[in-house]
Amino acid sequence: MAEGAVYQSISDVAALLNVPAHVLRFWETQFIQIKPVKRVGGRRYYRAEDVTLLQQIYDLLYKKGYTIKGAQKYLKEVGKKGIIDSQKQDKKTVFVNEMRSVRDYLKDFLD
Repeated sequence: MAEGAVYQSISDVAALLNVPAHVLRFWETQFIQIKPVKRVGGRRYYRAEDVTLLQQIYDLLYKKGYTIKGAQKYLKEVGKKGIIDSQKQDKKTVFVNEMRSVRDYLKDFLD
């Protein structure tokens, strides 16, 4: 992608996150905060704030072990855009959210 470009294609973002493009399309169905611009033929293009959100979702799911439900709830609690600055969160909030993730994981596992 060209430096300074306003939008990134789904393939660019998929490569950046090291996930297949179909994963990003699936996340769109699960996270209402993700709203890429769709152009002719349904091609998706992501703004910088979309990419930041997708990176946060990636971190929640792949690095912190959240379930989809746990990540949805976490993003909903954080705010409309779901952009998280985890370094600024206090330790209690991080701990509570991680415990919720464990709870959600165990609930999904038992179901």
